[in-house]
Amino acid sequence: MTLDDLEARIATRALASPDESYTAKLIARGMEKCAQKLGEEATEAVIAAVTGNRAELVKESADVLYHLLVVLRAANLPLSEVMAELDSRTAQSGLAEKASRKDQA
Repeated sequence: MTLDDLEARIATRALASPDESYTAKLIARGMEKCAQKLGEEATEAVIAAVTGNRAELVKESADVLYHLLVVLRAANLPLSEVMAELDSRTAQSGLAEKASRKDQA
């Protein structure tokens, strides 16, 4: 599965009844709930990484990606915009890119 595949699946499930789809139920609860779930899953992924629990890191990473795409869907922000931003950053090293952001702040 690719992130594009996951985004398409989330789009389809978001249109279902909240009684039949966890994705639809989560989006119906609003951005705060979507973002809260993303934060919870990110924290669980961090814990799995720090403790060296590879199996849990795999599972929690999948949860982070799913919940991030749900947040993007709830914000009506296509994954392609995020990917374009990442693509624009590859023109220079990460260190140079970070340094340029400090100049803009």
